[in-house]
Amino acid sequence: MQPFDPKRLILIHGLEGSSQGDKAVLLRGIFPGMLTPDFPGPLDERMRLLHSYLAEGEGWTLIGSSLGGLMAALFTTQFPQRVRKQILLAPALFLPEFADHLPEPVAVPTIVIHGKQDTVVPLAPTRALAEKVFLNLDFRVVDDDHRLFDTTQNLDWKKIVDL
Repeated sequence: MQPFDPKRLILIHGLEGSSQGDKAVLLRGIFPGMLTPDFPGPLDERMRLLHSYLAEGEGWTLIGSSLGGLMAALFTTQFPQRVRKQILLAPALFLPEFADHLPEPVAVPTIVIHGKQDTVVPLAPTRALAEKVFLNLDFRVVDDDHRLFDTTQNLDWKKIVDL
């Protein structure tokens, strides 16, 4: 795996998230200089914007939350050679853009963190889809809800990002 470069670290927020959300503020405090852009609009518009941010080079570490997790997964399966690692927080893999057009499996190191009390993104289908597509998968079920607020506040982010 390529060495971690904080300038190639991006948080892809969820549907109602922003660059000023809890996760973005937390992660910028740990990794100054990381990208935490806003992703407005429908999924296709968000994906175009993501592609523009990741247009240069390889070695990207993607952190995606909910819809942002879907975006990270879609990018990683399209361009696995450009992604060093991805951390998906309750990723919306059950949506048709992923689930109905299952991508070819990739070996990019992938950590999925999913809450037992998540009522937005279903746990079982997420796990099943992730296990089919991500060959180097660490799937972690935690005692939390969809926002994963407590979990994200207490993760050892430096360790998880650099693994």
